[in-house]
Amino acid sequence: MKLVIVDDDRLVGLSLKTIIEAAPDMEVAAVGICGHDAIEMYKQHQPDVLLMDIRMDGMTGLEAGQTVLEQYPDARVLFLTTFADDDYIVKALKMGAKGYLLKQNFESIVPSLMAVDAGQSVFGEDIVAKIPSLMGSGGKTDMKALGLTDKEGDLIALVAEGMSNKEIAERLYLSEGTVRNSISVILDKLRLRGRTQLAIFYYKNIKSV
Repeated sequence: MKLVIVDDDRLVGLSLKTIIEAAPDMEVAAVGICGHDAIEMYKQHQPDVLLMDIRMDGMTGLEAGQTVLEQYPDARVLFLTTFADDDYIVKALKMGAKGYLLKQNFESIVPSLMAVDAGQSVFGEDIVAKIPSLMGSGGKTDMKALGLTDKEGDLIALVAEGMSNKEIAERLYLSEGTVRNSISVILDKLRLRGRTQLAIFYYKNIKSV
């Protein structure tokens, strides 16, 4: 797995590089210190995951992440920050970031990177607990009005719970391939980008308060 790390504290960036490269099959292609570095280094190295701080001088990590995702919609951006700021969390979720971790949880960084590289979204338990209240809910939505079936609505709910394709397949007695294809169809119907945005959609539009 190839990564780019961006943190305005150069020592933190180098420490993260040391921790990550101690794990097998992990390569840090570059370490930057600002949002502009993130954009340029992503373009140059095309990493599997961009691990980035949020609060940085000049251009913030959120601004850089938004730019990267606009240019590379399939980019995997994982935020690593000291602050569990509600506004930051909402912005990260809405832009389609693959995760939001707190720096205090250093032991979770490598497993989280591996999960993101495998296509999963990763949010620390303290962040996950905030998501429903942060995103709010506008009441239950009529599935037919969205062009969705009730079964697709059930599948969205399981994605929002953080279940993997395998877990959803076991719950709904389907194959993993069917689940994966169904999620792709739903994302196309709703014009969403990835499981994280699908979970946000669920909490805002489907799940009843």
